[in-house]
Amino acid sequence: MKLKIAVLSFLTAATFTACSDKYLELDDKQNLTENTFWTTRQHALQGITATYGALQAHDGSKWTWFEEVFTTLNYKGDDIDNNKNEPYGKNLAAFVNSADESGPWGLWATCYAGIGRANQVIEKVPSINVMTQDERNQIVGEAKFLRAYNYFLLVNGFENVPLVLTFEKDITKLQAPQATAADVWAQIEKDLTEAEAVLPPNYTDAYKGRATKGAAKALLAKTYLFREKWALAEAKFREIYGQYTLNANYADNFNGTKENGPESVFEIQFSGDRTVSDERHPFNFEVRPGVLDGWELLYPSDWLVQTLKNDKTPGGGYSDRVYGTIFFDDPQSAMWDLNTPANLVPYADVKGTMVRTVYFNKYAYPNDRGGAYVGYNISVIRYADVLLMLAEAANENNKTGEAIGFVNEVRERSHAAPIAGLNKDQLREHIRHTERPVELAMEWGIRWFDLMRWARGTTAKLNVKSTLQLHAKPSAANYVEDKHIRFPIPLKEISVNPLLKQNNLY
Repeated sequence: MKLKIAVLSFLTAATFTACSDKYLELDDKQNLTENTFWTTRQHALQGITATYGALQAHDGSKWTWFEEVFTTLNYKGDDIDNNKNEPYGKNLAAFVNSADESGPWGLWATCYAGIGRANQVIEKVPSINVMTQDERNQIVGEAKFLRAYNYFLLVNGFENVPLVLTFEKDITKLQAPQATAADVWAQIEKDLTEAEAVLPPNYTDAYKGRATKGAAKALLAKTYLFREKWALAEAKFREIYGQYTLNANYADNFNGTKENGPESVFEIQFSGDRTVSDERHPFNFEVRPGVLDGWELLYPSDWLVQTLKNDKTPGGGYSDRVYGTIFFDDPQSAMWDLNTPANLVPYADVKGTMVRTVYFNKYAYPNDRGGAYVGYNISVIRYADVLLMLAEAANENNKTGEAIGFVNEVRERSHAAPIAGLNKDQLREHIRHTERPVELAMEWGIRWFDLMRWARGTTAKLNVKSTLQLHAKPSAANYVEDKHIRFPIPLKEISVNPLLKQNNLY
């Protein structure tokens, strides 16, 4: 994943509505053309690498990736309180955004950039006859995995989106209507089933980070879970149960020391390198307090902090994941500064000098720095999440005792006291409003999509507004149930595609 290649980027525009015949930007423009590019194994590798590259935002900007896409995926959740003095995601978090909000556009553009590149790979690689059939199948499988993942984000975020499965260069054919959500979900399942069949279980060190068979299984199982296909979800999660292990140290999921490691199922790859493109992100700055040179873009919500502080060891102390998630007033709480070399700063040293009393500690590490910013990977799916989703599915399949065991596997890693004696309804509530937010707080696109799927589902249907109000989400009173459960279709897209219909109440 981190090999350097000559292709800088595919110039498929952010969405399928704006493409160009010159869809490759190449170092050697004299010798490679559109007709000659898709002819070698290296071309196929360049194509799929560019498809992975879209995970870092449609324009490759670390600012788009964090301040547009991350904020869009995460700010509506009850685990985050955004900095009201910063514009990024501010209207989304307050549930007052309109259809011209830049964040949902950044997400839409990023997903369709990835889909456009995946469609090229799927169409072009099978005709590269200098490769073996297995090599072609694998790369096409990777592209189908990535296409499915992008559609997973789109259908959950926007619900009604165009389903584009070919790479179209004729500008007169680029306007497409929205498909039903059911059709998009069906395509996600199809792509992941086909990807699972051809992807390898692992890669050599040079290609670590690419989609594996386990990643396809996990995303397919997650898709079943979101569709409340409980039996299918449980069975598919069980296929990878035990094939991964939890990192011994909870914080190693967020500090760059265990990239693509034993707990990793799939990650967005960064490297800190700036020789070809900017392979960095600003997470280390965005979460830390100003007194430690941070930008304070977001904070843990008061509800999350209290929920975390209830996560105790058998001896009554805080679990490892409490210290790994927040920087707070406790003798054992510390955060790295940004000096070179970095120093671990005890909370007591800066107590009373900060705007807030609690900050996120996740991703606030000085490792893998390239200049000021960092290049450690961002988890999309990790094994702890798999165990909790398996527990959720097993519980809905009336295997509550076994489901509690899966939850306790996650708790044990952080030395949290085991749970016991919960019935099916109690365990469901514990998974929803304690276990998942405590283990997975503010991680990439998790909490908001959890709230959304429980609201759309039929099993113990959740009312989002009531939940946000119960958890003291600022501006929860502004939430409109059949409006804010979706992002608006970006006005930029509607302006160039008259076939699109705006989501309800926008």
